[in-house]
Order: sequence, then structure tokens, then C-alpha cells
Amino acid sequence: MNVFRILGDVSHLLAIIILLLKILKSKSCAGISGKSQILFALVFTTRYLDLFTTFISVYNTVMKVIFLICAYVTVYMIYVKFRKTFDSENDSFRLEFLLVPVTGLSFLENHSFTPLEILWTFSIYLESVAILPQLFMISKTGEAETITTHYLFFLGLYRALYIANWVWRYHTENFYDQIAVVSGVVQTIFYCDFFYLYVTKVLKGKKLSLPMPV
Repeated sequence: MNVFRILGDVSHLLAIIILLLKILKSKSCAGISGKSQILFALVFTTRYLDLFTTFISVYNTVMKVIFLICAYVTVYMIYVKFRKTFDSENDSFRLEFLLVPVTGLSFLENHSFTPLEILWTFSIYLESVAILPQLFMISKTGEAETITTHYLFFLGLYRALYIANWVWRYHTENFYDQIAVVSGVVQTIFYCDFFYLYVTKVLKGKKLSLPMPV
């Protein structure tokens, strides 16, 4: 454990809390991609199967349970409780374009060819692209609510902090996980343009808006 790992986990948790509070307070999931949330729930499910086989620490276990619960609560609120507010027309990203290559890659490139390891690898690859349906939805509608941009900012910050965590671990522990690092860098790259818009618009009190696709 190091400060970058802890701050990354806090940022990740804060992002999820912001999203849940947004839905509960407004009683609406407008502007939120249900497909991205399904992918995140799948990420946590396949990654945290070791809850049943391995105990690392109380902190580790508690965080895994919290992320799992929050992920499925979010999906429930989008597709069940507040389904009438869900914008299914603009949440139109084809998930098979992500799931098929990610599944194939997890079988081809992994640390060991065992069920739990393949599922863990699948979760790492999938997390790197799970935000794409949300970004696609924003590009399709041309704008995003401020609270949604806060959620995306902290989600991106979590990945950036984890990159710092990996750099720190490499220098202090000589530890390097190529799959996790490369996937994390790819995921952070997807957020770069959003980070720029967040700093130049949202933090100045302006609404984040994008050119509408032709």
C-alpha cells in the first residue's frame, strides 16, 4: 500500500458515490450510460471472485464488497427503479464491439491459463474500455450535466493515480505488471480530452458541451 494507491481508491469510491447521489437526488438517470455501468459491474464481478478464495486484508475485502454492491445498485436504479428516465436512444454503443475482442485478448494474453486468472485479466482489459459507452453518449448528445462530469473526472483521476502507484511500486518494490499498466495507460488516454474540457469549462462554471456529430 502507498499514498497513490489509497488516493486512487478514494477517488474511485468518490466517483461512484457522486453518481449514486446524483441519481438518488434527482430521481433520474438521464445522461448516464447504463451500458457503461453494466460493464463496470461485470469488471468488479470477474475481478473480485478471489473474495471466495483469498484473504489479503480487511481494507482490501471491504473495498471489494463496497464496489460490488455500488455497481449493482447503480445498474438496478438505471434499469429498474428509474428506468423511465433512462435515455436508451442515446445509450446506443454496441457492447459486442468491446466484449468480443476483450474476451479473446484475455485468453491470448494472461499471466497463467487458469479460470480465475483469465477472468481477472478480462476484468483489467474490460475496465480500460468500459467508459467508452458513456463518452460515446456524451458525444452523441453534445453535452453532459456538471455532476456527471464530476463523476467522470474522479473516475479518470483514479486511473491516473494508479499509474503513479505502479511507478512507485516499480521503484520501491521492483514490481511491474505489464497487463495492468498497459491497460491503465490506455484507459487514462481515453480521459485526456475530457480532462482538458473539465479544466477549461466545468471548473470555470461553464457547462460541458461538445460539437454535435454530423
